Amino acid sequence: MMKPGIGSYDRFKQMFEKFSAEAGKKQYLIPYFIAAHPGTSDEDMMNLAIWLKRNGFKADQVQTFYPSPMATATAMYHTDLNPLKGISRDPQRAERVDIVRGEKRRRLHKAFLRWHDPANWPLLREALKTMGRADLIGNGKHHLIPAWQPAGGEGYVSARRKNSTPAGSRTSVVTKGRLLTQHTGLPPREKGAAPAAMPSARRKPR
Repeated sequence: MMKPGIGSYDRFKQMFEKFSAEAGKKQYLIPYFIAAHPGTSDEDMMNLAIWLKRNGFKADQVQTFYPSPMATATAMYHTDLNPLKGISRDPQRAERVDIVRGEKRRRLHKAFLRWHDPANWPLLREALKTMGRADLIGNGKHHLIPAWQPAGGEGYVSARRKNSTPAGSRTSVVTKGRLLTQHTGLPPREKGAAPAAMPSARRKPR
């Protein structure tokens, strides 16, 4: 992706937190991650998952790579070669890259980014055992995923789903002059009660 190593992020994060504190502001960094990018191995994604857990990141939304026109990564995806190192007819001189194809492997790379979701744990357990990294499976803080599996319907709930209003309920309401939305939290509605009418906006006469 022609991006610097993770060390650059760590140094920037230290500067960001230092100057934010000096300015008296609460500001947050939101790193961008992508799964199944050309040139990424299963081990790369495993190491990233370990880094994410160590740094307390739990991504709700993760993008999986799809080839798009005029992108270097797309050339890699279709040729299995790294154009940044030069293309040659001699196969010995060209650098081949690992291309993530197939639904199962693409799901695995995405699962590593969402290591905290219990729905991904069975797939991750299978992969870690195959990769010879069963030492990352267990119930300790140094483990990536636990050995136990929660019962159906239990476990991780994304912040987006947690803050969403149920289907059929209204999306906003005015309470004592304060506008509440599905993101700030709506007051509970009695079962079977019809939604209250929204107040209409009126302009003051000139």
